[in-house]
Amino acid sequence: MHLIRAATLTSSDLDRSIDWYRTWLDYELVEDDVLDADHAESWHVAKLVGRRQVTLRPASGRPVYLRFVAQSAHPDYEPLKSYGWNAVEICTQDTDAVNARMIDSPFTIIGPPKKIAGLDSIYPMQVMGPDREVVYLTQINGDLPEYDLPRAQSLIDSLFILVTGSNDMQRELDWLRDSVGLSPGRSMAINYTMINKAHGLPDGTQHELATVKHERDCFLEVDQYPDGATDRPRRDGELYPGIALATLQHPDFDAVLNRTGAVAYTLSGIVYAGKRAFTLTSPNGTLYEIVEP
Repeated sequence: MHLIRAATLTSSDLDRSIDWYRTWLDYELVEDDVLDADHAESWHVAKLVGRRQVTLRPASGRPVYLRFVAQSAHPDYEPLKSYGWNAVEICTQDTDAVNARMIDSPFTIIGPPKKIAGLDSIYPMQVMGPDREVVYLTQINGDLPEYDLPRAQSLIDSLFILVTGSNDMQRELDWLRDSVGLSPGRSMAINYTMINKAHGLPDGTQHELATVKHERDCFLEVDQYPDGATDRPRRDGELYPGIALATLQHPDFDAVLNRTGAVAYTLSGIVYAGKRAFTLTSPNGTLYEIVEP
């Protein structure tokens, strides 16, 4: 079972976000509505009640969504420099072909296609979207011994990994295990060019990262961020700017709910299909929304 259901991002211009993702990533608008009071209460974002939100689905039709909520840009937000969700990773059939498309697009290429030593099964590139959100576009060439990876059914397909930056990677992994019932996967140190560029570090500087899995589904990455990274700025009653929230459908929903003492809400919309959901905040301040499968 693939646990990722959606990623929620903030957008200072929803029509622009729709246009970019529809035109250049082949995403389809499947829902256009407003954030209701239950959503706002579940996310602790009282100021956003009534704000427009839109939900997009990949060309393949897979039920894994990108949701954008209208929120003005935060002047102090800088991508890849604060803790929390820093990237969404989307699978592709051909990253070189996607790169050729991105060259002509309004997306900013911040990392051209590049093989990663020790990870022959993936071939990624990275771009930045209209609200400085970071999108990894990754061709998957094979599975890994510990877990299975999805194969794209369209040139640019669905979200399959969400990447969070942490001030204490092990603490985040322990919390995900103890509170959410998710298992640590492979960990490694790599020359993480995106982090090095954002923090002005020399090329070749190594950074620790770890994957998170459920059974053979690998769907989260936790990066250890360097000294100088900060808590993400946020206005009271609003979402974190950039990539704000991960939504996971959890097969042990009631067990996690009881263990954490969270409050569940029955939410409307295509992401939930009338199922219950609740939101948890990790020690790092990262928001995880848990939904009934």
